[in-house]
Amino acid sequence: MIENPQDLLTTRDPPKVDGGTMVLAFSGWMDGGEVSTGTVERLVELLGAQPFAWIDPEPFYIYNIPGTMELSALFRPAVEIEEGVITSIEMPSSTFYYRDPNDVVLFVGKEPNLNWRAFGECIFRLTHQVGISRILFVGSFGGPVPHTRQPRLYVTCSSSELVPEMEQYGVRRSGYEGPGSFTSYLMTRAEHEGIEMVSLVAEIPGYLQGVNPMCIEAVTRRLAQMLQLPLDLDSLRAASTQWELQVSSAVEESEELAEEVRDLEKNYDDELLEMDPE
Repeated sequence: MIENPQDLLTTRDPPKVDGGTMVLAFSGWMDGGEVSTGTVERLVELLGAQPFAWIDPEPFYIYNIPGTMELSALFRPAVEIEEGVITSIEMPSSTFYYRDPNDVVLFVGKEPNLNWRAFGECIFRLTHQVGISRILFVGSFGGPVPHTRQPRLYVTCSSSELVPEMEQYGVRRSGYEGPGSFTSYLMTRAEHEGIEMVSLVAEIPGYLQGVNPMCIEAVTRRLAQMLQLPLDLDSLRAASTQWELQVSSAVEESEELAEEVRDLEKNYDDELLEMDPE
């Protein structure tokens, strides 16, 4: 048991963003296509945000687990060795970023394996310290959406009062029952902490693996609208277009997969027509 979780949070010249928003990204669960981490990392880059706070990883992650090498490799830190000399080891990190004069704090980390309550206390302590009033998590899940269409975005809120506000941005209400994420746990604690919390999750093509630039671009664009961030997203759009062309070319090499994508496109378009009969 961790007696003083606040000792695990280190800050350096923390900003004051009275009533601001914190955008969360976690690798692991709900980071398919790297939409969660990829989106917030792009925001860090586009805003020129700088790190100002860190959570000590030691109590929160499993580095080794009994089992096969394939299973164990999911938990062990990545290392690099060159010419017989070890050059790096990549330990889990959880970092907060900020760039004046925006009222947005950005966080990129790895979903904790252990001690969720203590990790959550670190996050909420930081929100109170800098004046955050709302937390917004971005993530993704695999579903029946084709890579040639924009991802559908779903929202979950810590209170029913937030739902109409979020729906103004063209998102759908989520419905789910199953294994929960750390961010779902945070959301159950948000009201007690006096914080509003929203989860914005993109539905990405379930038949694809690897980074999904189209979904990263779509979610980044939606966040820029929600947070009123004046961002130049041309580079993201170019990467998205190039990725779509490459995937489409690869899909056409398999008649079975091409037929599956055409069926997904038809279902996607028919649903849009049903929602907008005009």
